[in-house]
Amino acid sequence: NGAKAGGPVKWTIFQMALDAGIRASRELQAGRKPSGILAIEYALADKLVFSKLRKLFGGQLRYFLSGSAPLSKELAEFFHAAGMLILEGYGLTETNSMTSVNRVDRYKFGTVGPTLHPDLQVRIAGDGEILTKGVTNLRGYYRNEEATKEAIDAEGWFHTGDIGEVDADGFIRITDRKKDLIKTSGGKYVAPQMIEGQLKMDPIVSQAVVIGDQRKYVTALVALNLDVAQKILSDAGVSGLDAEAPLRHPLVQQRIQGKLDEINRKLGSWEQVKYFRVLPRELSENEGELTPTLKVKRKIVTERYRSMIDSMYEE
Repeated sequence: NGAKAGGPVKWTIFQMALDAGIRASRELQAGRKPSGILAIEYALADKLVFSKLRKLFGGQLRYFLSGSAPLSKELAEFFHAAGMLILEGYGLTETNSMTSVNRVDRYKFGTVGPTLHPDLQVRIAGDGEILTKGVTNLRGYYRNEEATKEAIDAEGWFHTGDIGEVDADGFIRITDRKKDLIKTSGGKYVAPQMIEGQLKMDPIVSQAVVIGDQRKYVTALVALNLDVAQKILSDAGVSGLDAEAPLRHPLVQQRIQGKLDEINRKLGSWEQVKYFRVLPRELSENEGELTPTLKVKRKIVTERYRSMIDSMYEE
């Protein structure tokens, strides 16, 4: 946003730098150094743009560690292009907080890396749930045999509650929480967090909640970043509007629809978001809609905004 606000010249330089950076990042991810014209373009991009971005983080940053919430592959590539590596990891309290993590010399964006300990086994159950077994797992819940039996099966596999996959190189990819999976009325499963994360890549979207459980198609509720929405309208020469105008303005609606169109092109027909509605405000912990870690309480949100949701299935 800062580059865009700096005018067309700065914005063009930033876009060219980002393009060169992403291409260089993908070469580095493949274990190759940028060479030829790309090496020259990347060196220029680093001097004009990326070196300044690194200074915002002190200029001596080696890498970030990321966990708790999913990190989009696009965001990881953006920072890597700027010379800042983000290493995403995964774990639960029941697995002593760390199950897997990407390494400085072995990483794949969009995954949470290979297992942290060589004796920790990971496999995927028939329904897609990630199971772990081995040295880092809990032995059981204190004085709670019933909960222990629910979490650890007879063969000693701990059921994480997360849905994912393991690739041929042993890297784990998480798609969603098992309890959050949506099953449409047609029997198709949809991973809402993946779609929500993609929607939030647009700065105008503060929060997103994908709907579709036992419905014939998928829809979404969107909460705006009002500062971004108002700037979009201001840049378009729209003025004299009341505070709630961005919630319903066509330019804002078009911006969100454009992002959805981009996302839908990458999804199967059963996953595509058919309609959306803009929420009257951001979801909040004080209103009981978010957990203390800012995760959406889907049941509460769907009940609270049921009439808005139902309107998307009446069309």
